[in-house]
Amino acid sequence: MADPKDPNIGRLLDSRYQLMELIGTGAMGRVYRANDTLLGGVPVAVKFLSLGIQNQKLRLRERFEQEARTCALLGQKSLHIVRVTDFGVDENSTPFYVMEYLQGESLSDVIRAQALPLPKFLSLARQICLGLQCAHQGIPVEGQICSIIHRDIKPSNILVIQDPSLGQLVKILDFGIAKLRQADSDQTNYYLGTLAYSSPEQMEGKELDNRSDIYSLGVLMFEMLTGKMPLQAETHSFGGWYKVHHFQKPRSFDSANPDLKLPKALESLIMSCLAKTPSERPQSVAQILKALEPLDQRFSTGRQIGQRIGSKLSEISQGHQAKLLNTPSASPEEMERLARMQTWPTDKPQAEIVFANTLGNGKQKLATLWVMLKKPDIQRRMVCKRYNQFLFSMSPHPMLLWITALYTREAGAKWLRCYLDMKNPQGEEITKLLGETGRYLVLLFPLEEPKRCIHVLSVNIAPSQCQLLQQWSQTSQALISTGSPKISKELLHNQFERIKPQILMKLESSSSLGQLDDKFEKQS
Repeated sequence: MADPKDPNIGRLLDSRYQLMELIGTGAMGRVYRANDTLLGGVPVAVKFLSLGIQNQKLRLRERFEQEARTCALLGQKSLHIVRVTDFGVDENSTPFYVMEYLQGESLSDVIRAQALPLPKFLSLARQICLGLQCAHQGIPVEGQICSIIHRDIKPSNILVIQDPSLGQLVKILDFGIAKLRQADSDQTNYYLGTLAYSSPEQMEGKELDNRSDIYSLGVLMFEMLTGKMPLQAETHSFGGWYKVHHFQKPRSFDSANPDLKLPKALESLIMSCLAKTPSERPQSVAQILKALEPLDQRFSTGRQIGQRIGSKLSEISQGHQAKLLNTPSASPEEMERLARMQTWPTDKPQAEIVFANTLGNGKQKLATLWVMLKKPDIQRRMVCKRYNQFLFSMSPHPMLLWITALYTREAGAKWLRCYLDMKNPQGEEITKLLGETGRYLVLLFPLEEPKRCIHVLSVNIAPSQCQLLQQWSQTSQALISTGSPKISKELLHNQFERIKPQILMKLESSSSLGQLDDKFEKQS
């Protein structure tokens, strides 16, 4: 139950997010369930950085912004990392970021109920590893690929949700916070993490690499299988756990649960993750995945969720694609996965162009923008502010100008413009889809590797604006063209050039990471 005395309950944050209830607290801050009023009340999760931590930090706003961008980039790269959609600083100078709201069960609650049977363990462990592997491989930060170390892998930071397509789906929470917080030289000796899961080198305040996460993963995997910890301190203090992680030998699986019969290869793998010296552990998560693969093939039952997720984006069959496309209840996540499977049409030039298309058929369709850019341009805008605007001209020929701006402070605005002829069946259909679904996808293809889609951005449209799109679609049916479509395009282009500085000013002044308010205008 939410605390009625909590002053945040009912608060409208950033003129957009209505805070509804407190759903989580921790050393890093507080998390609230909120409604995104811009998108008609869509539920989101909002996390505030704790005031105690704020007081210990320098250049708070810049570093928290980098943290939010890190989490957002990771969430775009992997299904197994929670998605960050927005960030900002409130009127009290408290940083916050907005995440997808996921209804699931914490892995700590799952383990508390009972130790995991081997097939379920293998499925969840593989997914955790896939998320970690994605982060360790790195993201582009200021032109360089930076590996991200979680530094706080533990059951309460793993969420297990029920996915209609994939069954049990793992999401890793709170990614990148500890690494970014320890990045400054004045805080290199500042310990941040959870004592029972920290590696020996983390307890020492050393610079960490991916092998520290592998140690924490070893503790986690032991606990998942036995319901008990491999190490136990006499006192729950820093000194007590420091001694344990450095000198205490992990207990055996037999001593934790004599009735537990595990493959020796799995026991050896987990014990190797718990080695005191980083060089004696697996050197990458890829090695752990490789060791788990034959066990997964031998012991997993059902659909082998982890393996299907890992290969789904690149190796899914055309027949299965068609099945998903024709599913009326396909989720936004499923449509985005389908978008990533698309290839550049053979009838389109391999050049920096933008064109509109539909994704799907039958009962399930979505409007999409297909964009080809240079790969560095895409990488600089994988996380960006998104703004869309539609200009409509009734005469001399019914025409719609569909404008999308992708903006970052470092790279500026990339304007994606597409004309929809409202007397053309495809233009009419796409406009109608935009109004009915309230969203569209931007598919990004690199000019250097033109055949495959490497990134997808989802853009939402406010309900009131959807009504205008539907109105324009219906109005166009009764309009008669009295002149050349080219003239309407020129009128719309001139209108866009007049309002472009205003849009750019709004992009530059907003602190929002995700989508800005849409604004529709009509050109008579």
